[in-house]
Amino acid sequence: MARLDRRAVNRLSLGMSEHRNLRRLVDLPGVADLEYKALMKPAAQEPENRAEFPEIDACSLHLFGLTADEAEAFPRPDGWDGVELLPVAAQVAAFEAEGWDVTDDKRRPLRMFHQLNQQLWLAVRGVAGSLPFQAEEDGQAALEAKLAREAARFRRR
Repeated sequence: MARLDRRAVNRLSLGMSEHRNLRRLVDLPGVADLEYKALMKPAAQEPENRAEFPEIDACSLHLFGLTADEAEAFPRPDGWDGVELLPVAAQVAAFEAEGWDVTDDKRRPLRMFHQLNQQLWLAVRGVAGSLPFQAEEDGQAALEAKLAREAARFRRR
């Protein structure tokens, strides 16, 4: 049986703790379809082209209760830190601190990130909109789901 070296064990353990209890944006209804559309038509990922793709607003309205244009126009409360204006890498880290994974399976920011980040920030912070319902998983089911995800990730390597 082959032995794992320390670096491989450290990578595996970091990867497992890295995604603990994070809700994945791409797992929400319609987001994976938008990601595929952005892959096929890269213009869909640019905010200035939003009017050409009504499915973006439809998905956003369904998930968060507000469109991207409404999120941009919504007045920010006093003391708002402007987190939605930070560089993408900083926002990804900030979302992870809030319990959200906004990356794909290869840990790259989603292609539709700029189309959905403002709505998600407003909803996460309770300023406007709402977050999609997520049923609580019992301990055993959560453990089984986590092991299945980790096994699938291991097989892809």
